[in-house]
Amino acid sequence: MTATDSDYEEYGTSGYLSSDSSFYGDDETKAKLEEECEQFDPTQYWTNHPYLLPVVAAASRAKAEAASSSSSKPLYNPYKGLVSARQLDESVGDFLNRLPPLTTPVSRNCPWIFIANPHASTRPTDKDQGAYSQAAEKMLEEFTQQRQEIEKSMAGKAQSSITRKLTPLRKALEEKLLAKAKEKGFTTGKWMLFPYPEDVNSRWAIVAEATVNRELGIAAKVAPDNGEGDRTPRLICVYTKDFSDIEDVKRVLSRLVELGLVKKDERGIYYKADALTEMGINSGNEFGLKPTLYASKDLLGAGKK
Repeated sequence: MTATDSDYEEYGTSGYLSSDSSFYGDDETKAKLEEECEQFDPTQYWTNHPYLLPVVAAASRAKAEAASSSSSKPLYNPYKGLVSARQLDESVGDFLNRLPPLTTPVSRNCPWIFIANPHASTRPTDKDQGAYSQAAEKMLEEFTQQRQEIEKSMAGKAQSSITRKLTPLRKALEEKLLAKAKEKGFTTGKWMLFPYPEDVNSRWAIVAEATVNRELGIAAKVAPDNGEGDRTPRLICVYTKDFSDIEDVKRVLSRLVELGLVKKDERGIYYKADALTEMGINSGNEFGLKPTLYASKDLLGAGKK
């Protein structure tokens, strides 16, 4: 279609709309629009803006797209090829049938039975465990030397006096160990469950399913049968990615409660940083350090009025 002179009758020579243009409507329409402009309250509009249906719908679409994008990321298994771990092409049911902890004997190829959250973002390359271990070993040696000097200088004095002298040094050592672990990315830790053998298969099945379904942490492991008898409790470790992320640590604990694996009114469980396990900081360790960071009863508020 070719434009004619009549197509430009309402335009001035400069090419813009002339003042006589009816682009904004007739006088009545323009008066109505001007009145609406005068009555418009921008503050109220932006206050109500988040709750407008189109805005809510757009936000929902964006959230759904983000979730879809996240779920479409490649699955990851840090235990790929490990015979004592679940593989990505293996259903959880098949994995549990293949490696039931009650009857699977401990061996060189099966010191633990592992399962990972395939959606977790944590990767082994994110941490420098070797560098942490070297630095931590030096810290422990320095503390041992300090302790020996204090014990020598306070020989003959009450043990309680020596302990009071060592307490701030122990506290400082723990803080330095954990700070170095954070610096080197060695931040994983675990909640520890100790079911009796008759319960280990059923409780491990709950942990395994919840781990794969992203309800717990980044991974979990269970001790196989060590041949020491049917009354020896088995250890189940439920891992989180960062011992200093207290909200995530508490979230996993709360889910363990919801799954019936932890009872608020029964004996509690404890959380330990892998950085302390790495350095042999267990119960009764020679450094006098507390081996665990958190207790379930403390985080759940048990016994508080």
